[in-house]
Amino acid sequence: MGKRSSQRKHAAMVDSDDDDSSASSSSTTRSDRMSVSGNEEVQLEKDSLLDHALDALYEKRGSTREKALSTIIEAFNSGLQHEFVEKKFATLLHHCIASIKKGSAKEVSLASHAVGLLALTVSCGNNAREILEETFPTLAQALKTGADSSKTSALLECLAIVTFVGGNDPAETERSMQIMWQLVHPKLGSNVAAVKPSPAIITAMVSAWAFLLTSIDGWSLDPKSWQESISYFSGLLDKDDRSVRIAAGEALAVIFDMGSLEKFCSQAKDASDGSTQDGKELAHVHGLRGKVLNQVRNLSVEAGGKGSAKKDLNSQRNLFKDILEFLEYGNSPEASIKIGGDVLQTSTWCKLIQLNFLKHFLGGGFVKHMQDNELLHEIFGFTPKKKYNLGVEHQMSSGEKRLYKSPNSVINKARTQFLNKQRMLSEGRNVGRFAVGVADDEL
Repeated sequence: MGKRSSQRKHAAMVDSDDDDSSASSSSTTRSDRMSVSGNEEVQLEKDSLLDHALDALYEKRGSTREKALSTIIEAFNSGLQHEFVEKKFATLLHHCIASIKKGSAKEVSLASHAVGLLALTVSCGNNAREILEETFPTLAQALKTGADSSKTSALLECLAIVTFVGGNDPAETERSMQIMWQLVHPKLGSNVAAVKPSPAIITAMVSAWAFLLTSIDGWSLDPKSWQESISYFSGLLDKDDRSVRIAAGEALAVIFDMGSLEKFCSQAKDASDGSTQDGKELAHVHGLRGKVLNQVRNLSVEAGGKGSAKKDLNSQRNLFKDILEFLEYGNSPEASIKIGGDVLQTSTWCKLIQLNFLKHFLGGGFVKHMQDNELLHEIFGFTPKKKYNLGVEHQMSSGEKRLYKSPNSVINKARTQFLNKQRMLSEGRNVGRFAVGVADDEL
């Protein structure tokens, strides 16, 4: 069996939201000026809304902070807020940490997502290091409390992103991976009963763990950790929940993509001094691989069960067919994703897992970040076409129009609230901390 043509599963193309750009009028000098002016107005409006959203994070009411975080997330998804981050980085970070510590499950989820977007925006450097150092204790503690799956998933994704971007040492990455691992393998006292994690939490943990695994050298991990992880993920392949099986399959693909079976044996590191590998241990590892191979083969042709969604079943079959071909023939899947007028391609399991994780995390902001975020360009070796021609910015995309023009958008709702507060202030009424912050900004 050779490499399948076009790689069915991963050849799906993802288009950007810039549908309106193809319908733009001819680029006359007058229309260019209007386009530039319009974009400058949008940027000024965006900066103002972000400032007021940041002020709203001082409010005592949780619902107000949740709306402010939603505004910040939407703005960060619509573009890279470098100027805002340069001025307000520390303030935003500390507000988000406070929300993770004391907020509702929804506020924790929103704050966690905002921190992840902040890390992707600042990219590598001192600010990224500060995000990891400041947030790690809070995220680690928050993961130990509560069982809300959406909250826990957001915390796991945040920990994965800030570690991936800000971690300089493999030990820091392994530290975060260990925190994730303890979520499903908690260290308990003699009188403490283990709480069984939900399938959603297991799926989120495995995905975040595998994402971080792609960023480190496999030889640095303890061989016992390799064997423990293979055994655990193999067990997950037998679970009833399909999302758990898919996440476990991807994690195993990354593990085997990172090198030979020698990595999984403790004696391999001592080969330089003339010692031999433990035959029993090597046989055990080969046995694990054989078991995984049989499980993968069965899942690649699973007939499905009662009530199983056909789309999910097809996704599972295609994934495990790819894994089977990789384990048997060494052929990695080739992903091809359309980003505007460009095509991003990957050819290893590690890059594919990174791409899928970041695409899921960024959601509607994925295309925009892939076009403009230099960190993502570096990660995937991706160089998009120039977005600007002779210094003239592109016209507003349909996504930007939805963000700034739709009356139902989070930002428009925030604008309405702000105008109402301004009106109250002009009438001489005291509207509290938010109004004071607005007045200060306008001086």
